[in-house]
Amino acid sequence: MELLLILFLGKPLWMWLLFILLVVALLAFDLGVLNKNDHEIGIAESLKLSAMYITLGLAFSGFIYWQMDTTATAQYLTAFVVEKTLAMDNIFVIALIFSFFAIPREYQHRVLFWGILGVIVLRGIMIGLGATIVDQYHWVLYFFAGFLILTGIKMLFVADKEHKIEENGIIRFLKRRMNVTEEIHGHDFIVKKPDPVTGKIRRFATPLLLALVMIEIADLVFAVDSVPAVFTITTDPYIVYTSNIFAILGLRALYFALDAILHRFAYLKYALSVLLMFIGSKIFIAWGMGWEKFPPEWSLGITFLILGVGVGYSLWKTGTGAATAEPKTVEVRNPAE
Repeated sequence: MELLLILFLGKPLWMWLLFILLVVALLAFDLGVLNKNDHEIGIAESLKLSAMYITLGLAFSGFIYWQMDTTATAQYLTAFVVEKTLAMDNIFVIALIFSFFAIPREYQHRVLFWGILGVIVLRGIMIGLGATIVDQYHWVLYFFAGFLILTGIKMLFVADKEHKIEENGIIRFLKRRMNVTEEIHGHDFIVKKPDPVTGKIRRFATPLLLALVMIEIADLVFAVDSVPAVFTITTDPYIVYTSNIFAILGLRALYFALDAILHRFAYLKYALSVLLMFIGSKIFIAWGMGWEKFPPEWSLGITFLILGVGVGYSLWKTGTGAATAEPKTVEVRNPAE
């Protein structure tokens, strides 16, 4: 029992183990029960799964409140909402990747499932390193904040452009370094087949594996924005990691719900831009006002306001009532950049 009380990154070991066990149980339930067989996930099923993961993510704030306080709870909820919203960019890129590799919808969940496992590990490493750096060099938070402000400005003013994934250098590199089949082989990532030149049996990567690699790389790119964003909300590694993972866990289900209506969120990127600039500016506002930190309750309320305006404006401009308005192309960041 004493072992469970040992502090790890500022929290008792049992709190970390409890969260990890919860995540493992959710993934096992998802793959072993809900999606035991390959099938196309419809919008109704996707919405139910999304509602389940969002509910669990929000419910976890009760555990945060029980073990910490109201300030930590507000920070967790803000971080969860911010991460969930920034994950929208992930969905745009995932849709692009699946379309490029022509991944059938019945196999897309399998790719996303293994992608999420990679994200859990990679985010844990990034957050652990980030927490260590911030603990030793607190001024890094100001660097994170400035980076978020510049990123938000870039997202806001950069011209919309159509992204051509076939020009991605990573895909060309992978195809040069790996044996890749042109066709899908069920839900397999790697298959054995005769070499077309020598006739010898060799291992070949399938388009599913290439799609998985691209999704993992894309998440690393997005984490460069999202992880610093949460560290400017709170420096508690437990809140940073749990909010990140709960936001990512429901990303698979959310993708299948939004894939058919991504065009309805064509203007959401402007809200994301403003949100990043607001999050980055909080530490400077607190410093200028002489506050110890920006009030977390205000942060949560302003976050909801920015996102609410962005979503509402997008739905209005792209809805049937605004049929004459030409929806803008949503900018998708190149995972290779």
